[in-house]
Amino acid sequence: MSYFVGLDVALRSVALCVVDADGDIVLERALDCEVEAIDGCLSKFGKPITKLGFEAGVMSQMLFHGLQALGYDAVCMEARQVSAALSAMRNKTDKNDARGIAQVVRTGWYKPVHMKSRESHYIRAMLSSRKAVLRKCVDLENEIRGLFKTFGIRLPSTLAHHRFDDIVRPIIEADEGLAFALTPMLEARGALYAHYREMDKRVKRVAAQDPVCNLLMTTPGVGAMTALHFKAAVDDPARFNSSRTVAAHFGLTPRRFQSGEMDNLGRISRAGDTEMRAALYTAANSLLTRTKQMSPLKDWGLRLVKRRGRKRGTVAVARKLAVILHRMWVDGTPYRWSDMEVAK
Repeated sequence: MSYFVGLDVALRSVALCVVDADGDIVLERALDCEVEAIDGCLSKFGKPITKLGFEAGVMSQMLFHGLQALGYDAVCMEARQVSAALSAMRNKTDKNDARGIAQVVRTGWYKPVHMKSRESHYIRAMLSSRKAVLRKCVDLENEIRGLFKTFGIRLPSTLAHHRFDDIVRPIIEADEGLAFALTPMLEARGALYAHYREMDKRVKRVAAQDPVCNLLMTTPGVGAMTALHFKAAVDDPARFNSSRTVAAHFGLTPRRFQSGEMDNLGRISRAGDTEMRAALYTAANSLLTRTKQMSPLKDWGLRLVKRRGRKRGTVAVARKLAVILHRMWVDGTPYRWSDMEVAK
């Protein structure tokens, strides 16, 4: 007899349900959200588990790798698809969700989610922490700008981060009231910016020492941040059968609604990794505006910008960049600047 396990995972608890090949419930439990607790419960059950499944979430990484290390055939399922399957239930409870997930695992009506490596998550953590610290620096700068306006002091609209302290500190120290009120905020902003500079150096150092990032950075417009974002988001290039699907995976292809005689193409889907999509858009904008050397991609992008507008042209170039970067990674070849190089 085959047995299938469904887990409805919360932050600290798990609802577990085991069904047999006929779909009959044979075990239900409420457990702590720990690999050891789940393994202990299934060990006491004493029957071989054919497959164990749960939907994607914040605890998926820990459960997936932990359960697979213990020998379970664990699968992480796409949350939207599982949600659609469970929507037919009249009452939504953790127990009912676990039952529904177990039935989904038994029938095989699910799409597995790729579980990224620890290296990928380390890179994402590094990039996210860098961005979070920079965001706090900007928040403090904007707060100081806003408080200055009350006293008729207007800072330049564009002021580089590294020059902010040099411009603002003399203004604050010239007024005793401002010095008493704003000096602690300026000191806090300075400490945050120092940490941001250190984190920025670490990110660039990691990219410079990584062979995949060095390969991707041969592409015009692609710097350390975009290369690291792309490596972390893709993780394993072999999981995409075609490079064209990478752009769709990052939400850079149009939505489509087709029914009968109706066939409407919408704006880009904006599915997938938001940070990766923003990094590709930034790289595309840099390619079109800052890169001096001409290439077939830039020439195509500029003609598209002239015909369809800046935003649409940049999004199209970002979509092309996603395809090109994946193909470069798979083939192990650097970016080719001319059609003659491509012909070779």
